[in-house]
Parts: sequence; C-alpha cells; structure tokens
Amino acid sequence: MSDYSAQSIQILKGLEAVRVRPGMYIGSTGPDGLHHLVYEVVDNSIDEALAGHCTWVKVIIEKDNIIRVEDDGRGIPVDIHPEEGLSALEVVMTKLHAGGKFDKDSYAVSGGLHGVGVSVVNALSEWLEAKVYREGKIYTQCFDRGITRHELQHLGDTEKKGTTIRFKADDQIFTETTAYSFDVLVARLRELAFLNKGIKIIIVDDRKETPITREFHFEGGVKEFVSYLSQNKAVIHNEPIYFEIENDNVRMEISLQYNNDINEITYSFVNNINTREGGTHLTGFRTALTRVINNFVKDSRHLKKLSEGALTSDDVREGLVAIISIKIANPQFEGQTKQKLGNNEVKGAVDSAVYERLTAFFEAEPKVIDIILENACNAANARLAARKARDLARRKSVLGGSGLPDKLADCSDKDPASCELFIVEGDSAGGSAKEGRDRRTQAILPLWGKMLNVEKTRLEKVIDNEKLLPVILALGAGIGDDFDVEKLRYHKIIIMADADVDGSHIRTLMLTFFFRYMAKLVEGGFVYIANPPLYKVSKGKKHFYAFSDDERDAVVKAEGSDDIMRYKGLGEMNSEELGETTMNKENRSLTRVTMQDAIEADKWFTILMGDQVPPRRQFIEENAAYAINLDI
Repeated sequence: MSDYSAQSIQILKGLEAVRVRPGMYIGSTGPDGLHHLVYEVVDNSIDEALAGHCTWVKVIIEKDNIIRVEDDGRGIPVDIHPEEGLSALEVVMTKLHAGGKFDKDSYAVSGGLHGVGVSVVNALSEWLEAKVYREGKIYTQCFDRGITRHELQHLGDTEKKGTTIRFKADDQIFTETTAYSFDVLVARLRELAFLNKGIKIIIVDDRKETPITREFHFEGGVKEFVSYLSQNKAVIHNEPIYFEIENDNVRMEISLQYNNDINEITYSFVNNINTREGGTHLTGFRTALTRVINNFVKDSRHLKKLSEGALTSDDVREGLVAIISIKIANPQFEGQTKQKLGNNEVKGAVDSAVYERLTAFFEAEPKVIDIILENACNAANARLAARKARDLARRKSVLGGSGLPDKLADCSDKDPASCELFIVEGDSAGGSAKEGRDRRTQAILPLWGKMLNVEKTRLEKVIDNEKLLPVILALGAGIGDDFDVEKLRYHKIIIMADADVDGSHIRTLMLTFFFRYMAKLVEGGFVYIANPPLYKVSKGKKHFYAFSDDERDAVVKAEGSDDIMRYKGLGEMNSEELGETTMNKENRSLTRVTMQDAIEADKWFTILMGDQVPPRRQFIEENAAYAINLDI
C-alpha cells in the first residue's frame, strides 16, 4: 500500500493549475477551447466599451495562427500593485481572479470568465506579448507559458491609447489543432457587434495570400440583429418591435419581429454571454408575451377558432424572431457553463417592461396583432393535432422505442456509444452496405425516393411521413419537443448517399429534418456525412481508391493504371468495395456535421429549403459559376 502523507499533497503555484486542468477554465482543449482564448481577450475590450472607454476592437489572425487583438480603450494599468509589488499588467497576466471587473467603480457590468480570462490565455499560450498605450507612453511585457520573460519595459512616447495582446496558442495543450476558423470567429464577433451598438469590430485573416477583412458596426443594436435574422423571411410587420429600458437595475435591450414561418428563433444574452439554456430573463419575456397575446385574443374574432383553452407560450412564439439582451451587475448563472441565468429579480423586471411595451405597440398596430392572433390560433390547433398524432404513434409503439422499422438491419451491440446507423440512399446500396458492414456495431437503414422537405412542415405531417418515420423509429429518441438525446440508440448517424446532385439533395433534406426536429443531434455532434470514393484505379492485381480528381491523378502518376472506374453511385460498388472504402473504420472518410453558428445555419436552411423564391434565386445567380463541375 502506497504512503499517503503530507508529501503526497501537491501545491500548484501561479498558473500551473490552468495548464494541468485547462478544460476547467476554457471547457475543452479542442477547437472550441482554442477559439475561447480569442473570446476572452476580446471580452476585455468589450468591457472597456461597456464602460464607455473603447470605440473599436480589431482581431488579426496572423500567419502561423498567431492572434493579435487591439483596442482603443484606457490600456491596462501599469503602476505597481500595492500588495503584489508587481506592475498591474503583470498581476493581471499571471494571477487568477485578478482584474478590474471586481471593482464596481471600474466596470458596472462585464462578461468573460469572472476575471480569469486573460491570465488563462497567458497560461495556455506558448508565448504572449502585451503592449499598453497609456497616458502618453508605450509599455510592453512578454510571457512564456504564463511565466514572465522580462519585467515591464517602457518603449517610448505615443499619442495612442489602448491595449494590444498578441499570442500563440500552445500546441502542448491544444494537441488536436491550433488553426483558427475564420468563420467561427466571425460569427462571435458579429454577435458582439450587434449586442453592443455603436462599437466597431474588425477581423482580418492574414493567413491568406490576399487577406480577408470583415467589419461589423451596428448603431441599431439588437434591432438590427432581428432584422438580420429575418432577412430571408416573409415578415408580418416591416419594422421590428424594439425598446431599451432600465427597470430595477436591469438594463435590457429587446427586439422582436413576426414572420409567416412555423419556426421560432429566440436568443437570450446576459452581459454579452449567450444563455443557451435561457433563465429568468427569458422566462420573464415569454410570460409577458403569452399574457399580452392572450389578452388580445379574448377580445378578438379569433377566439372561436381555438379548439380548446387559451394560447400556450409555444403557440404565441410560432414565427417569432426575438433577441433578449440584458446587462446586470451581479449575474448568477446556474452551473459553470454560464448558459442559464438564475437571478430571480430579473424575471419580474423583464416581465413588466415587456408587458407594458408590447401592449402599447399592439394597441397602436391592430392589423399586426390581428395577423399574429390568426397565426397563433392556427399554431394552437396544429399543436392539438400533433398531440393526437403522437398519442396515436405511441399506441403503435412508434415513439416508445419498442417498434423498429422493417427495413432496418440492426447491429448486435446495444451500447449507443459503440453503435453506428448508416442511412443509405436506395435499396441496392442498402443491400451492399448490409453485406459489407460490421454486424456488431453498424446498423443499416435504406431509404428510397425523395424525402419530405420539412422546412415548413408541421409536426403531425412529419410523424405521418413514410420516408421519415423509419428514421424516427430507428433512432428511438422521439421528435420535436419530445426528442430526448439520452434515448438515442446510436451515437453516430451517418448519411451515405451518392456523390452527385441527387445525393446532395437527399443529404440536404435529411440535414434539414435533423436541424428542425432533432437539433440536439447536430449540436451534440452525432451526425456525419460518409465520403465514398469517386474512382477505382486498377493496376494489375492492385486496386487504389481516389476521393477526388487530384487523388486520382496522383495515384495514376505514382502507380500507373490499366483501368480507371468512375463510380456514379453507391449502387455501382459491391459490398466488399463499399465496406472497405466507406464503412471500415480504419479506411473511411467521414465529415462531422457541426453547428458552430446556429444563426448562419438557420439562414441557409431558410434560403435553400424555404418558400421564399427571391433569396434562393439570388443564391443561384451568385453561385451559378460553380455548377459547371456538377455531376448531373
């Protein structure tokens, strides 16, 4: 038995704890955690803007994935800290829970990780350089993996003000990748610009031969945010409802707009943090919205259209696009993820403000409320129809998980973490897949014909659809509000379709279905696209597979060829070929479907799969040049 004594107790000093357990501070050491480093530095600049001392922020991705964040704020203080005996800059960079955010006189509200942000970035960077332009002078200090390289240096005089942080993420920590996604950073910076009206945020990608620049500046704040989200939808009222107010020390900026869609898009934020799980501010908004619309329906011609009871919160939110952004001094979040607000006083403050403003708006706009009531009553009746359809489905063991589709060739393993479901286009390919699979962990579900486009289809029709019903049955996790990811029978759902236009259409229809009715599948990273080879190159008794024209040419150049076969579809591959190239875990190529930017995902599903023709026509016209290489 090993000794357990005082010598066994380790004390991690400085930022060592961050490097030992980085996931505790940034969530993960994968791509999400990597991008979080940038957000933490940017959050400091945004906090300066909230305090009224910063007008612009610039993020540059330099070559070799070096990040530089500049702002025109006050600059981090550089005078000697009375307790630490170090410059304030060094304290902020090397001490956890050090910063001005704990001083109410310096920052009334702030985002970020409660003061640990920039020190955590320093700890998880191979190196970090800080430059401060403050009170007419330039100062700099450098660090290596959180350890001070040299003392604070005075470089000279300047008329500039602000802070520049430049760092390189440590590949000893971020072993998966240290390459930043421009699109992921753009999504967050655009969001921050909407939430902090007036600030200018610029991002530059200098890794390309020709740098790419995006600039965001929205004087309309969340009102422009709602307009952005509604841009490809048929809106009921041209101008979003918008108000900014402070009630019981809660500063709120709220905007909403209705359209003729059946889907809702609502995002809630606290101090610029996306509260994906909602909280008291979102509850207050929804409670007030439901109460206001029910008040109007009582005195309207629409009341008699309701099959039963009053309108529910779900009914009144059909076709709604809304942003709820609040700023408070001491937010209390449930859990460490900061995804749900718990402050009880916020609910009443938001409720009363929304109720008063919406009542006044709808009284002044009777035509608008009349259309909203019509849609809400239709939604209520559709909800009742969907409930009856679900009840009927359960009685038939459809959603209960006990009934499986006839065409499903299930796997023998029952551990969802080990199991994969291949959704395969066509019975022919399905037959080959069944023969080429690993029967222990791989299940096959063949689909035939074109699927239903669910972009504007209500739930009761989805449940009743003969093409989608087998998918719902096979996954065993329900659908819509009843979907429970814990009941999922497979943790890899792989869409396997032909590498042509028809195959792309089927993939898009299936992804639309998952996005609209099983969004947690995509959010959880359970959905994949199989990438079958395009070519089989034969040389003597040897066979090589190529997934692109370039790979084909490289194989021919290296090995020569007696025959080159172009696969037009999965059905042309025998079971051995399909199993070896597309299903075998050692050889196959899968693309994981992610939803880094739900806002952009919704936008493109609406454009490509919705019923508004002009935005789709514009997309086709702008991208027609890319169609010349399509397999038709």
